[in-house]
Amino acid sequence: MQDNYSYLAFLGVAVFNLLIFPGGLFALGLGVLFKGLDRKIEARLQRRVGPPVIQPLIDIVKLSGKEAMIPETAQRPLFQSAPLLGFVGMAVCASLLPIPGVSQGLPYMGDMLVYFYLLQLPAVALMIAGSSSSSPFGTLGFSREMTLMFAYEIPLLMIILAIAMKVGGDNFAEFSLMNIINYQEQNGQFITNWVMLPAFFAYLFFLPGTTGVPPFDIPEAETEIVEGPLLEYSGISLAFFQLTGAIKSIVVLGFGVVVFFPMTLGDNILVNILWFALKCFILMLVSCTFVKSATGRFRIEQAFGFYLKIPALLAAISLILVWLDF
Repeated sequence: MQDNYSYLAFLGVAVFNLLIFPGGLFALGLGVLFKGLDRKIEARLQRRVGPPVIQPLIDIVKLSGKEAMIPETAQRPLFQSAPLLGFVGMAVCASLLPIPGVSQGLPYMGDMLVYFYLLQLPAVALMIAGSSSSSPFGTLGFSREMTLMFAYEIPLLMIILAIAMKVGGDNFAEFSLMNIINYQEQNGQFITNWVMLPAFFAYLFFLPGTTGVPPFDIPEAETEIVEGPLLEYSGISLAFFQLTGAIKSIVVLGFGVVVFFPMTLGDNILVNILWFALKCFILMLVSCTFVKSATGRFRIEQAFGFYLKIPALLAAISLILVWLDF
């Protein structure tokens, strides 16, 4: 009887985390808001009026009411399932994310290695979309997305290993997000630790690549390959890709907050939710909004070389310093 009660309690928490908080409505609403603020601030920095802050929401609602067209030569099962793959992956990822001082996320599953694999699903979804659409632009976008994903995942893996080894100490590598938060509460934030600073800067470089903003929007370059993998998508299918992007932005920003500066402000839940959102917003401004407002677009070989030279090197420095027990 006790086992059944524990199972039902865990299932209830899992459903709440997936549908309401920290995933579900919370992650989706915050992600759409951030998308609107990002576009508005970028426009102001470029001396434009820009769209209203709620424009991403308007776009999603409008797309949801339109018919989803499917090319005759497309691989229909893959073409239709690709948007759902990325969306479900990010929804699950958001439900695992702990909010410092508020929520532990989904218990016993908030592991950095789980995040490492789940974060690849939106890119995989884009690759499936491009390869199944029968469009030459989609195929080219698939190739670019795959190359870019390999490039930015290398520094991410080294960042994760550096954090895990730092928290685990001499005995083992610690991948639990809650244990990483607890470690920083006792030993100070990683953002103030000189050993982990290179890994933090590497993560700042990782963010624009994984979210697909300039100068790393190469797989969907409008002026070159006309949206690439998304060219043939419309209606609710395209809306799901936009929803995936909104949730992913919160997932990667929130992950950065959790592993580098998870400090809280007292015990008030509402204050800590707002504090978490503010830190995510500042991280977005520094790593994405300001960067894309002032840069053009890399070529794919430039982007690949950049990630292997700078972010990978920075992450490797932190990894080596941790290994040397500094």
